[in-house]
Amino acid sequence: MTLTLSFGEASAIGPRTENQDALRVVTPAPALAASKGYLFALADGVSQCADGGLAARATLQALALDYYSTPETWAVAQSLDRLLVAQNRWLQANGGGQPLLTTLTALVLRGRRYTLAHVGDCRAYRWDGRQLVRLSEDHVWEQPGMQHVLKRALGLDQHLVVDYLDGELQAGEAFALVSDGVWAALGDAGIRSILQDENDLTAAAQALVSAAHLAGGQDNASALLVRVDGLPETGLADTLAQLEQWPLPPRLQDGQAFEGWQVERLLAESRQSMVYRVRDSQDRRWLLKTLPPSRHGEPDAGPALLLEEWFLRRVAGRHFPEAHPLPQRQHLYYVQREYAGQTLAEHLRQGGPMVLPEWLDIAPRLLKALGQLHRRNILHRDIKPENLLWGDDGELRLLDFGLAYCPGLSQDEAHSLPGTPSYIAPEAFSGNAPSPKQDLYAAGVTLYHLLTGHYPYGEVEAFQHPRFGIPTPASRYRPDLPPWLDECLARALTADPELRYETVEEWLLALEQGERRALASRPRPLLEREPLKVWRGLALASMVFNLGLVVALLAN
Repeated sequence: MTLTLSFGEASAIGPRTENQDALRVVTPAPALAASKGYLFALADGVSQCADGGLAARATLQALALDYYSTPETWAVAQSLDRLLVAQNRWLQANGGGQPLLTTLTALVLRGRRYTLAHVGDCRAYRWDGRQLVRLSEDHVWEQPGMQHVLKRALGLDQHLVVDYLDGELQAGEAFALVSDGVWAALGDAGIRSILQDENDLTAAAQALVSAAHLAGGQDNASALLVRVDGLPETGLADTLAQLEQWPLPPRLQDGQAFEGWQVERLLAESRQSMVYRVRDSQDRRWLLKTLPPSRHGEPDAGPALLLEEWFLRRVAGRHFPEAHPLPQRQHLYYVQREYAGQTLAEHLRQGGPMVLPEWLDIAPRLLKALGQLHRRNILHRDIKPENLLWGDDGELRLLDFGLAYCPGLSQDEAHSLPGTPSYIAPEAFSGNAPSPKQDLYAAGVTLYHLLTGHYPYGEVEAFQHPRFGIPTPASRYRPDLPPWLDECLARALTADPELRYETVEEWLLALEQGERRALASRPRPLLEREPLKVWRGLALASMVFNLGLVVALLAN
């Protein structure tokens, strides 16, 4: 038996000009519901800020999309906290100088347990048919006249503090999430009365909202009700989620069957990871990545591997490998598609530096892949030719997310310097925090190296602290380069991050404009520039030639 739920929701604008409340219900496919649960959330945007409605809607959108991409081994509260910290930073960065604030109450029901995340002044109640128990605390100031002034909200402070509560579910009980437009107008007694009188959840939610406005409420009013109709048996997903990590797979042998996969062979083994080539039931090739036995006792190794998988799922698209959904996984690993082709490092070794038309085809693809990452707030941090696969299908794919970083989710060791030294941006050697401009620098070194076979500041060795001056112009090695392309690369490779391109999109535009300017400045044939004169000249020449033939014939 699975967890069986019913729910109802309602929201009304009331006397306001805009409804800044937002509701979200996510009921995923059974396999995902078993591992991650069902999500119910209510957000109330703060009307005094830049755009409270936007803050509420964007927060619920981020929560709904990203929660189900977090590693399955993370506890529910851990997943929610990582995402909400990241969303708090996004709200602070995108208010245009004004506060962008929202409250949030989110409920996840999974297996036989619930987890509540709460910040602000919406409320969560538990209703067993007789008693109404409030689960949340109002994060408002208690001084006279300030009872509706928030002291905690998403976007309000740099350091977000969220209340978390979890517990056992009971069959037949219900949860009610209501905005302050409902509870402030009706009070607990009014909410209890409506829940007792109305068994249909949709009708009850609508009754709560209507009653709040009939009682004189001047705010938006929203209600989200969830009832537990049936509970599952204690399942494997509940047990696994309480562990720090899944057990590592045993060392897999060639030809072995493992959790539905047919193992071909071990492709790579290092201190960090092990990669096997496997086939699925349809004989398609995949790569299974796990940890070596030596890392079994490292507390952060398992979450880091699954965070790598989460990054792949979050950026799914043509520029990245496909990650397998793995609904029945019972060990610590993930699986991604294997593609036929060669890395750009192999291409460089075999064929030397790229010819310009080939490079102009590859460069925008790399930048578009990077742009897709950055729009999802992910930094790759190891862009280099070895991690770019030019597939036999013509696609360019960005590989290896082992060093990828997402603010609010990822954690680095102090004084760590992840990446390949020759591609690490100068400011990273000085201890600067990861930033998109460091990825842009690495992309610049990659494209420079593919074009010239050299590095702009020379090759940097491990543990070296290099000095950066002015990069060697690419045209020194490639005299055939147009000046505009030399300038593009020089700007991407400058040691001062403030002088680099601000975004991938700015760099792409510079490439496109440079190509257009080059085409526009190319000398055009006379036929293109003066077609009328050319045709008149040809006609006159033909007439003279024909007259000459006539004269010659008459003379004979």
